[in-house]
Formats: sequence, structure tokens, C-alpha cells
Amino acid sequence: MENIFENISKQNAPLSERMRPRNLDEFVGQKHITGANCLIRRAIKANMLGSCIFYGPPGVGKTTLAYIIANAMNNDYVKLNAVSSGVADAKKIIESAKKQFEMYGKSIFLILDECHRWSKAQSDCVLEAIEKGYITFIGTTTENPHISMTPAIVSRCRVFKFNSLEINDIKDALLNALKDERGLGKYKVDLKIEALSHFALTCAGDLRNALNALELAVLTTQPNKKGVITVDKVVAEQSIQTPVMSVDENMYYDLLSAFCKSLRGSDTDAALYYSQRLISAGCDPLLLSRRLIAHASEDVGMADSNAMLLAISAHYAIKNLGIPEGNIPLAHAIIYVCEAEKSNSVVSALHSANEDANMHHDDNIPEYLKNYHYETQASVQYKYPHNYGGYVDQQYLPDSLKDRVYYVPSKNGREKNLIRKKQPK
Repeated sequence: MENIFENISKQNAPLSERMRPRNLDEFVGQKHITGANCLIRRAIKANMLGSCIFYGPPGVGKTTLAYIIANAMNNDYVKLNAVSSGVADAKKIIESAKKQFEMYGKSIFLILDECHRWSKAQSDCVLEAIEKGYITFIGTTTENPHISMTPAIVSRCRVFKFNSLEINDIKDALLNALKDERGLGKYKVDLKIEALSHFALTCAGDLRNALNALELAVLTTQPNKKGVITVDKVVAEQSIQTPVMSVDENMYYDLLSAFCKSLRGSDTDAALYYSQRLISAGCDPLLLSRRLIAHASEDVGMADSNAMLLAISAHYAIKNLGIPEGNIPLAHAIIYVCEAEKSNSVVSALHSANEDANMHHDDNIPEYLKNYHYETQASVQYKYPHNYGGYVDQQYLPDSLKDRVYYVPSKNGREKNLIRKKQPK
């Protein structure tokens, strides 16, 4: 039973906390994880969900889903933050979990935020508890766990990748917060369409950011004589601290599409024009630099690999200089990508290789390419290329794909000078 202080604490919590979904039906987005026939729903129903790691951008529901799972399975849970917890905290939880498991046969959920921040020693201390079932571990992180976490703990968990929330999901959640008594239901709020769109567009898929900005807008705006609080685009801009886009959503995506197609079509003037229209309209220039990096590989590729280096440099410059200074290296990179000769051979090679990797994923690797110790490589007839001047002809692909050619150089730019040892048949 909640006491008066817990009640007051909940009422004073930020809107994003008060509106935290209580079950899977209220959960926003991530249908690839929480959909009707997806693993998590089936596992909860069967009471069989093991340890997991949720990773993805901030504000997309990682910790919320961890709470929902623990509650749905009627298990006790303990929440830690990897930044502030240590080995002693983990050992204390493990000892308590072991006693509960031995007495009642139920594990404790350990929900660990920022789990990538745990050291190897901290991670290792929970391994035995996970294996024996004392603890069901659910880690949440914004980093890729396969890179940022110790392999031992990742190998014992199912890894789920969360995506940024869709704009329509965020809009629905904001409108729901205005109606719900837990949220802003007691206020009379007139949220203008352009303000709603601005919150949804500029929060970068982070629902927490959008909800807290909406609450700030409502609580700091004086109601009119009828008691109605009007949240327009000016209030929205001030509350989320991002300039309002001066174009509507459709025009925004049209401009972005025109920018990308101008890069591919080598029209320098058009690409510069659309980039500046987007920036003037309030578009984050980092979005443009990220698109530029993608097109440097997708449309220029091996014809001029310097395009990729320049695009990455522009991205770095904008992150560190901001606008207007960062706009100069961005324009520099845009001009380079447009003027460079074009080749889509990288994309074509990737598509073909990916197709075969999915269709022939069980094909045998040639014996001499397997992971033998150096001393035994000679006995399996592996030819060390440097013993032959840097290159020697031998089969690397499985037998079923030995004649396959994925990468075919174009006749454009520097790519035309590449000599392929294996030519397409």
C-alpha cells in the first residue's frame, strides 16, 4: 500500500515518468520486439524469458519494457545503474536472490541501466547467478553490447535492438498524455497541430524528451480567460529548445529527397541549394552530413574513396564547430561528392553477397581456411600470400559459390584502374 509520501513523489515526477506504460498494450513502438507473435510476448506468456540486453537510442522504452516484463511475470526486481553501482552492490543482490531462489524457486530480475559501463569484474560476478537461475538479468544500454560489453555476459543473454520511435507513435503518446489523468488530463490544453508536429519531429525519436517538453510548455503557459492553455509553435520551440521547422512535414521529406537525388545525380548547385533550404528551415545539419556519408559509399564508392573521407570529416566538423562555421566543410564535402565520378559497385556487391550469405549460410568453408594453429596450416595446404609476393591464386569461397563474383569495378574514376584477379564469367 502506498503511503502519502510515495503518492506525492509520483505526482511530482516528470510527465515521462508518470506516463510510463504499465503493460505491453500501453507500450509505444518497437513492434518488431513486442508485436502479437513476437518472442517477448510468447516468452512472458510461457514464463520462460531468460536474461536479455536491450540496446538502442535514449527514450525509446528500454527500461520501461524491462519493468513491464518483471511485473508481467510476477517477479521481484532490483534496479541498478552501472555508473553508480559496484561489485559489492551486485554481490548483495546475488546473495538475496540465492536465498529467495532456494526458498521459493523464483529468480529476481536485475535491471541494470547503462550496463555497458560495468567493468569485467562487475560483469563476471553475476555470471554464475545468471547460469544457475538466481537472477534474470535485463541490461539496458545505448551502446552496441557486442562491442562495448564483455563477451561472457553477452553470450548468456538474448540481445534486442530498439529503434528510434516513429513520428506518429510520438504524436499518439503526446495526445494520450493530454487526456490521461496520470499526465496532463486535468488541464484544458489546446495543442496546435504545428506544435505537435514540432515536438514529434525534433525530439529525434526520444519520447522522454518530447513528453517533458510538452509538460514544460503546458505548465509555463498562462491560460486564457476560459482557462485554456494554448501551446503553439512558438511555445513548442522554446520548450524543446529546437527552432521550429519553417516547412511542413511533407515539404521537409521532399526537400531531403531532392537533396539526396541531387547528390546521386551530380548536380552540385541543386545539392547545395537544397542543403541550405533544409538548414534554413531548421533541419539538423548532422542529418545532412549523415546522409552525405551514406551517399559517398552508395553513389561514389570505389570510383573515388576520398569522397567518404571528406564526408566523415564534414560530419566531425559540424559536431565540433556547429553552424555557421561547420556549414563550410559541409558544403566542401557536398561539392566533392557531386563532382566525383559515380559508381554503385559497392552497393551491388553488398546486395549480391548478402543474398548468397542468406541462401548458402550452411555451406562448408574450405578446410585450409579454418582456424588451425600456424604450425598445422601447411598440412592443410593453406597458401600464405606473402610467400608468393603478396598474392596467390586459391579458393576462398565454399565450393557451391567458388565461381561467384560480387564486386565488379565500374569504368569510372579510379575504379577503372583496378585489376581484378577473378573476373566475372
